[in-house]
Amino acid sequence: MSGRPLSERVLEGDPRAIARAISLIEDESPAGADLIRRIFLQTGRAYLIGVTGPPGAGKSTLVDRMTAEIRRRGQTVGVVAVDPTSPYSGGAILGDRVRMQAHAGDAGVFIRSMATRGHLGGLARATSEVALVLDASGKDVVLIETVGVGQDEVDIVRTADVSIVTMVPGAGDEVQALKAGIMEIADIFVVNKADREGADRTIGTIEAMLSLEHFDQGTWRPPILKTEATTGRGVPELIETIDRFRTSTADAQGSRRRARAEWRVRELLGQRFLQHVERNVLGAGEFEQTLDRIAERHIDPYTAVDEIFRRSVGGGGNGKW
Repeated sequence: MSGRPLSERVLEGDPRAIARAISLIEDESPAGADLIRRIFLQTGRAYLIGVTGPPGAGKSTLVDRMTAEIRRRGQTVGVVAVDPTSPYSGGAILGDRVRMQAHAGDAGVFIRSMATRGHLGGLARATSEVALVLDASGKDVVLIETVGVGQDEVDIVRTADVSIVTMVPGAGDEVQALKAGIMEIADIFVVNKADREGADRTIGTIEAMLSLEHFDQGTWRPPILKTEATTGRGVPELIETIDRFRTSTADAQGSRRRARAEWRVRELLGQRFLQHVERNVLGAGEFEQTLDRIAERHIDPYTAVDEIFRRSVGGGGNGKW
């Protein structure tokens, strides 16, 4: 094992260092946070592509084909595939790397499956930091595949530079059910398995939904593409559309990344404050006692939180802020 700092090896693109860094981040280790501090200023060069959609839409196969097409164009790729969490091991079930074995020997591709570990929103809590590691390691493009999501699982829009919503034929009713959620975050719609009956009806349903929205002159209107991921049909056109989106929204990319930074800072602040409360403010078992008092209607949640907050910021705990 090299005695050189892990951050240096990550910046050089060492696959073992990348894998180790991601493990530290997934474990929410202090060493993982320190690593991000060391590499953050070297990030921001990779383009993050999010692929989301309902279960069975063929996202993994589509990401596999997209990886191959991007590699044909001479760019390096990092893939973050978020899988459901095993109730037994806590790990990822049927990691998507199984579907991407064609890239196993390609030094220009790094694939990592991650478990959600109970985090809602279609992604794992550490997904954005893992993307930073891949960015810092020199990957030109980072593909982020979510778990099969429902209408309120839209974290991908807070993580990726472009969000691709993948649908399948015969999902007309499902399109309507998803309308209030992931259907509204799409920058590009993909109707995968387009060789199946009903592909045109699915496109028509999405078009009808888009017709209800107003798009100003010059504003990007999400296009709808057909793909057959198993054969690769339509994938080159998808990559070209992503390139067009990147070009046409270049001026807005800074504001989009700023919004992502705001969301992440707020999330980290919430986590850090809760950790402070649990470690330094409340005594052993006090949190559980507070929950019991609320359940027994001896105190309401707002009053309980107010009391904890006052102790937290007023130095009334057993530690310092």
